[in-house]
Amino acid sequence: MTLLRDDELSAAFDHGSAAYDRLFAASPGYHAHLRRSARRLGLPDGGRGLRVLDLGCGTGASTAALLAAAPYARITGVDASAGMLDRAAAKNWPEGVDFVHAPVEELAGRLRPGSFDAVFAGYLFRNLADPDKALDLVRGLLAPDGRLAVHEYTLGGSPVHRAVWNTVCATVIQPAGRLTGDAELYRHLRRSVVEFDTASAFARRLRRAGFTDVRVLPLPGWQTGITHTFTGRAGEGA
Repeated sequence: MTLLRDDELSAAFDHGSAAYDRLFAASPGYHAHLRRSARRLGLPDGGRGLRVLDLGCGTGASTAALLAAAPYARITGVDASAGMLDRAAAKNWPEGVDFVHAPVEELAGRLRPGSFDAVFAGYLFRNLADPDKALDLVRGLLAPDGRLAVHEYTLGGSPVHRAVWNTVCATVIQPAGRLTGDAELYRHLRRSVVEFDTASAFARRLRRAGFTDVRVLPLPGWQTGITHTFTGRAGEGA
């Protein structure tokens, strides 16, 4: 199986959107880890007066995490899957939260450069055909010295981390995907992690894209060495 990309991946997420919240709510630490990564943006004063872009917002789990960390921020959630975004938009959100249906690659023509104080991207970059191009776009959307937090499956590089990921996928994630009729999507999930950057490689990718003060922060539980938070700032010339 080749990795799903672009319209094929969006269609798979459309189909999987009905069961997505239920499946991942059962994953230990899933929502707590998103909240921890959102807090690591370090937005001051509860985000008052700040604009935050939630890239790959899916059904809104990352949007809720951002609201918990910065309840006064204006948050724009973006996703390429109409099905996932419909689930997000149907939830009860406070004023100041809105959603945009668009692939990341199309945002340059739809959002004003430098118009966001922070960008959060959860489980996004390993699903993109050209993550470097997307990082350049993100950097352009950030205000000078704007903040970035990426919450992503990126293996730590140890054979143990790869073994744990493959075991969890084979015994829990993929069987659950088959039960919901989304086997292809969850096969993609497994392979997309194994074939993507290690944590150190993704940190280097961020620095090459012009982000400064890049940090790689671990997450607890079984995801240690498998999921990381990456933080950085838009460097000069963004």
